[in-house]
Amino acid sequence: MTKTPPSPHSPTEAEVTVVDPALVKRAVKAAALGNAMEWFDFGVYSYIAVTLGKVFFPSGNPTAQLLSTFGAFAAAFLIRPLGGMVFGPLGDRIGRQKVLALTMIMMAAGTFAIGLIPSYATIGVGAPILLLLARLVQGFSTGGEYAGASTFIAEYSPDKKRGFLGSWLEFGTLAGYIGGAGLVTLMTALLSSDDLLSWGWRIPFLIAGPMGLIGLYLRMKLEETPAFAAELAKAHKDEQSRPKVRLREMVTGQWKALLLCMGLVLVFNVTDYMLLSYMPSYLTSELKYDETHGLLVVLAVMALMMCVQPFAGALTDRVGRRPVIAAGCAGFLLLSVPALLLIRQGSLWAIALGMAALGLLLVCFTASMPSALPALFPTKVRYGSLSIGFNISVSIFGGTTPLVVTALIGATGNMMMPAYYMMAAAIVGGIAVWFMSESAGRPLPGSLPAVEK
Repeated sequence: MTKTPPSPHSPTEAEVTVVDPALVKRAVKAAALGNAMEWFDFGVYSYIAVTLGKVFFPSGNPTAQLLSTFGAFAAAFLIRPLGGMVFGPLGDRIGRQKVLALTMIMMAAGTFAIGLIPSYATIGVGAPILLLLARLVQGFSTGGEYAGASTFIAEYSPDKKRGFLGSWLEFGTLAGYIGGAGLVTLMTALLSSDDLLSWGWRIPFLIAGPMGLIGLYLRMKLEETPAFAAELAKAHKDEQSRPKVRLREMVTGQWKALLLCMGLVLVFNVTDYMLLSYMPSYLTSELKYDETHGLLVVLAVMALMMCVQPFAGALTDRVGRRPVIAAGCAGFLLLSVPALLLIRQGSLWAIALGMAALGLLLVCFTASMPSALPALFPTKVRYGSLSIGFNISVSIFGGTTPLVVTALIGATGNMMMPAYYMMAAAIVGGIAVWFMSESAGRPLPGSLPAVEK
């Protein structure tokens, strides 16, 4: 990374950060791999939730088992804001790269630990307690993961390609989901129910160990982002060892941007977790659809989303983030009910068509958010403020989606609750889009304009 100083012949010309394409590619790969590992775990947990309910929460009521499993799923999200409040400010103080390496270690350790926990039949109530503790470790580390990874890619990217490059972060998310879903589908097809229940469910979680070591290696090889390097240089100039960032400055000083962030993250994550985490269990537990076929449909939808993702990211660079996000909100508002009615019709093609419609709408968010969210905040507080806003919204609305929708269906008997929940989220997201500023093709707040070498 080099900076071009103002020309002596044009003293009003702004400095420009020139980014090396090779370094950008390495940064994108390392950040996306970490996200892939995170969502490999969450994907596996969601897709194998019925089996985990039997292993850790024995009960004669399948709905109660599923609620207990999703309760542990939601618990990890409730602690995410605490992780965000720790890792976010730390990332603004000591650097993005160091914190992302730390979150990778904790994430891999928490996931690997789940694969080692004895069943309820072996140690009784200690089993769900250990599961909860492992989920809390995962949730705490995840509090610094997405905000850090999206900040890292955004600060490395040239202004005119930030949407395209940022979209690869969610490409990693989808790859992780597909890896988790594919493995669960393969095990479901090859193993008997007894084998899956006794030992097969552990395999996906134990794979996290080697994956974490690979991700850690890649992240340790990265350089710090040019935006943070500039902040560090400024601190040294002011005779400070590190940039000084106060938590109050990240919250009260950025309250408008935080509200916008929370609104955007709400629609992004409610629809994300509804489609990718909840729908497999909805098809199996609520609609009594064949488990293997249901997983294959979701797997195909995610593969479709991966194919579209980079092109949608490039589109946000051309037409802007706001129009693409707004199209997604409008689509969920108008099409959630028709899509769910198709899914409830029950035939393979109807389910595939309904899920594909929701998946393509979700791409409007997955392709836009990694570049739109970091652009809400200035460099000095970007990691911290984004971590706080993102994780509070995910904890309250995103991670609790499977639990809330399952409970709403149980309380009302209305199987259309998933559609109504997505429509409500779309309204909130639409309001946030209305008030946000366009960031496509523009420098990040507090950073120099960035161009490719």
